[in-house]
Amino acid sequence: MTTIYDINPSELIKKASKELKKTKTIQMPEWAMVVKTGPAQERQPSDIDWWYLRSASVLRKVYTKGPIGVSKLRTFYGKKKNRGVKPERFYKASGKIIRTILQQLEAEGLIRATEKGVHKGRIVTGKGQALLNKLSCKNGSGKTKKAEVAGVAESASGTATESTEASAGTA
Repeated sequence: MTTIYDINPSELIKKASKELKKTKTIQMPEWAMVVKTGPAQERQPSDIDWWYLRSASVLRKVYTKGPIGVSKLRTFYGKKKNRGVKPERFYKASGKIIRTILQQLEAEGLIRATEKGVHKGRIVTGKGQALLNKLSCKNGSGKTKKAEVAGVAESASGTATESTEASAGTA
């Protein structure tokens, strides 16, 4: 069975964002159209559906790294700020955006809060795991990431053999 580790993450996030956009619980708040996603950003996102892309990305990140909290996600989505002549400095992303997305995903039943030993945070539920695994099976090319890499290796070795045969024939 294909899992989320077998597909290109950007393809999975695009597919998941389309699925999340269909739900009633995950909706972009009114204030989201005029905010930056962090202090290091210069302006708000230009993509109209950026909320759903970020939600899908957070869902995938919770699946792979869980249990994970707001602070770790803020660090992941942060970036260096251009401060002119001064050296760049790292700033974390907006906590309000990530917190709201986590609450919406929890209300939808895709993630849940938990404590695993000393680690507290959110983990993906069976429903969220099933959604992501289902989307990873619907790969457009019908090949997994591993199969594509193997195909590239086979084609590269095949072209190398053909070129050596061609050069041997001309000599």
